[in-house]
Amino acid sequence: MANRRPAHPIDKTIGAADWDSLEISGESYRRVLFQDVDMMELIDRGSSFEECTFGNVRFNVSEHDDAQFLNCLFVRCSFFDATFRGCKLTGSVFDDCSYGLLKVEGGDWSYVTMAGADLRGSSVDGARLREADLSGVRLEGAKLRRADLSGASLREADLTGCDLRGSDLSTLDPHEVTLKDAIIDPFQATVVAAALGFVVRE
Repeated sequence: MANRRPAHPIDKTIGAADWDSLEISGESYRRVLFQDVDMMELIDRGSSFEECTFGNVRFNVSEHDDAQFLNCLFVRCSFFDATFRGCKLTGSVFDDCSYGLLKVEGGDWSYVTMAGADLRGSSVDGARLREADLSGVRLEGAKLRRADLSGASLREADLTGCDLRGSDLSTLDPHEVTLKDAIIDPFQATVVAAALGFVVRE
C-alpha cells in the first residue's frame, strides 16, 4: 500500500555504504538521503535524523536508544528484529517496509504513517502513537501494550490475537477492525462494550 510521502529537500546523499556492525553516538543528520545503505546490527546511541529519506535501507538487528527520526521517510526498508528504545519518530512515514519481530520500547511515534504495515510478531510496549495512521495494519499475534493510541486510526486493522492490554482504546471502533481473540484487560472490556452500544452497570 502506498502511503503519503513528504517531499523533503535533499542536501546530501549517502549511497551503497556498508554500516554493518557500526556504532554511532550523538551524530546529527538533516535532509540526507540514505540509499541502499546496510545498517544491519548498527548500534545507535542518541543520534538525530531530521527530514531524512531512507530508501531500501536494511535496519535488521540494529539497536537504537534515545535516537530521533523526525519527519523522516522510509521506503522499502527492512526492520527485521530491530529495536527502538525511547526513540522519537514523530511525523515519519513508512512506505512498503518489512518489520518482522520489530521491537519498540517506549518513545514517541505520534503522527507516524504506517498504513497497511505487516506488524505480525512485532512488539510495541509503552509507546505514544497519538494520531498515528495505523489503518489496515496487520497485528495478528503481535503485542501492542500500554500504548497511547488516542486519536490513532485503526480502520480495517487486523488485531486477531493481539495483546492490547493497557493500551488506550478510547477511539477504537470495534465495527471497523478485526478483534477475534484479541487480549484486553477488564477496563478495556468496558470501553469496548460501550463502543458496541452496551450499557455497563455494576
